[in-house]
Amino acid sequence: MNNHLLLLGDEAIALGALHAGLSGVYAYPGTPSTEITEYIQHHPLAKERCVHSRWCTNEKTAMEAALGMSYAGKRALVCMKHVGMNVCADAFVNAAITGVNGGLVVVAADDPSMHSSQNEQDSRFYGKFAMIPIMEPSNQQEAYDMMQKAYALSEALKLPVLMRIVTRLAHSRASVEVGEPTAVNELNPDNQRTHWVLLPGNAKRQYASLIEKQTEIKKSAEESAFNRLEALDEQKEGNSSETLGVIACGIGYNYVLEAKPENTVLLKVSQYPLPAEKICAMASRCSEILVVEDGQPFVEEQVRTLLSADYPVSGRMTGRLPRTGELNPDNVAEAFGKKNEIAYEKALNLAARPPQLCQGCGHRDVYSALNEVLKDYPTARVFGDIGCYTLGALPPYQAIDSCVDMGASITMAKGASDAGVHPAIAVIGDSTFTHSGMTGLLDAVNDHASITVIISDNLTTAMTGGQDSAGTHKYEAICLALGVEREHLHVVIPLPKNMEEIKRVMRQEIEYKGVSVIIPQRECIQTFKRHAKEKKTLPQTPPC
Repeated sequence: MNNHLLLLGDEAIALGALHAGLSGVYAYPGTPSTEITEYIQHHPLAKERCVHSRWCTNEKTAMEAALGMSYAGKRALVCMKHVGMNVCADAFVNAAITGVNGGLVVVAADDPSMHSSQNEQDSRFYGKFAMIPIMEPSNQQEAYDMMQKAYALSEALKLPVLMRIVTRLAHSRASVEVGEPTAVNELNPDNQRTHWVLLPGNAKRQYASLIEKQTEIKKSAEESAFNRLEALDEQKEGNSSETLGVIACGIGYNYVLEAKPENTVLLKVSQYPLPAEKICAMASRCSEILVVEDGQPFVEEQVRTLLSADYPVSGRMTGRLPRTGELNPDNVAEAFGKKNEIAYEKALNLAARPPQLCQGCGHRDVYSALNEVLKDYPTARVFGDIGCYTLGALPPYQAIDSCVDMGASITMAKGASDAGVHPAIAVIGDSTFTHSGMTGLLDAVNDHASITVIISDNLTTAMTGGQDSAGTHKYEAICLALGVEREHLHVVIPLPKNMEEIKRVMRQEIEYKGVSVIIPQRECIQTFKRHAKEKKTLPQTPPC
């Protein structure tokens, strides 16, 4: 029996996957994708079916583990934010060459406007690069419905399917009509070794097979119910002299409907490759085309190539829509020559409030000690990393000089030291260290680089809500195994009462002409409170 639930876009995807017979979700937490895995972790059906849902060390390991589950014939889901696609790209692209056995869906949650990210990259380019089907839901209902379709398509084509969402869909709620769950696949490991062993001879055959599948992939998109032509107040049907054609992708479809443009033919696009026949049919009826898409001009560029050079196509590339940031009802309406008449007054007497490290956070004590020590080192450079400790770049600490990507702190510090910078200090979080920092530390040890690495360990992945950190209680052992000398590896407790000892250790290791590691270790204040409450209220659930 069908019923309705109020779901985030992330939750709709999670429930859709569960109802499609999911056997495992593999992910590294990253806004705006985190809630997909968390919803599965806490859902009764997932517990009943023992759906694998433990966090992975990074997005590459997540993609590879999901590919292994697919190899075994089960349906798997991989979730990450858009920059995670860069991390898993090797396995992701090669998964299109090996193909899949059980259905495999990869969800990439893009973050236009960079609400919590370093860039605005558009994950649709990855799907096109890998030559696999891409789905982009326009609302929460589609996000739920698409999961069943995506798994069926994945198994029919024997290819992974990429689902691309954006922040505004991931973190908004709507009523979703849900159905009954289907059974999970039986265990059925693939016995076609030539598909999976990518020696050059096999890979060439598999690549040729992928090329052959392109016709079927395009046919699926052309016939997809998620791609459809609609007339919006087309008063002059049959006369193309003034009719506007609009291609609306994903969430942009909603903004177009809200704007209510006159005399318009609308092509809704939520499955790729682009439905070329529909685009050409629309172009024959219209005098120009406007492309409404959240992210980069992925579709706009392709439409320009598809149509004749003198056919007018506008969108983000032409400035008719903003080139950067996310779409919204107002800037889409302005593209149609409309303007929001509602005037919003700015709030008065409100001071700007940038984000800050929590009161009681151990990172505060780390930066306080570091800033005190570095007063004696005017040439010092501190290379930061991705995590809530990145807030140390802001007042009152202003303690770090760089933050580029996961794990870059250690390798940038090494490179700066190689160039002659002293002291070169890396500040990295515990989860980020196991995600992408360990290999950089090994490089530094092998090269006997003169750097000081601070692994600020708050026993969790704090920035994304307190998920498990892969290396908790293992960091000393990891550093020793990577070759850090025992006498230059220190664990300290970042509390005000220990400040003098922490500063002494920092000064000592800065003077050491080699790799030293300091691990300030104290639980995140937010998870400490949560864990204390859970111990009192939650019964222990036996693991699957």
